[in-house]
Amino acid sequence: MSNLRTTADQILDCTRSLVIAGGYNGFSYADIAAVVGIRKASIHHHFPAKSDLVRTLVNRYRQEAEAGLAGLDSAIASPAARLRAYAGYWEACILDDTASFCLCALLAGQMTMLPEDVALEVRTHFQTLSAWLTAVLSTGADQGEFHLSAPPAVEADGFMATVHGAMLSARAYGDPATFASIIQPTLQRLGS
Repeated sequence: MSNLRTTADQILDCTRSLVIAGGYNGFSYADIAAVVGIRKASIHHHFPAKSDLVRTLVNRYRQEAEAGLAGLDSAIASPAARLRAYAGYWEACILDDTASFCLCALLAGQMTMLPEDVALEVRTHFQTLSAWLTAVLSTGADQGEFHLSAPPAVEADGFMATVHGAMLSARAYGDPATFASIIQPTLQRLGS
């Protein structure tokens, strides 16, 4: 059985790298064509407009994240361990540079420049992540694993902001260890 990626997948993978490196306006179809080794017309065949391309990319990213979160839910019974695993995923990605920054966090910093359909996908990602974190924190508080100082939804948004801020700080300082130095006190405060 062949495991060849489709041209659309290659375009999306390339776009992800380019968006993380330079943001929504930091790349063109010519950049993608040069990396993937295809003509710009081929990209337009799959994704007629840049907004179609980035919207599809964000949707795929969100689906991957949802699958990853569901995997944590099914593999790890303890809410505190799930939260640590979520933070640990990002710490490992930042340390080995497989994913040094959340695609949606990067795009959220550019919301005023994004086409509305792309912005909607980014918002949906944050809503999905917030809902998952809220459920984990709520369950953990009910089980005595977390000591929340605010309602679970507020704590979830605060934790999400801390994770994304830690990514940004690690990137700004050029030091992947910065991520853990920011996240660990937050996990300890929650009781995780």
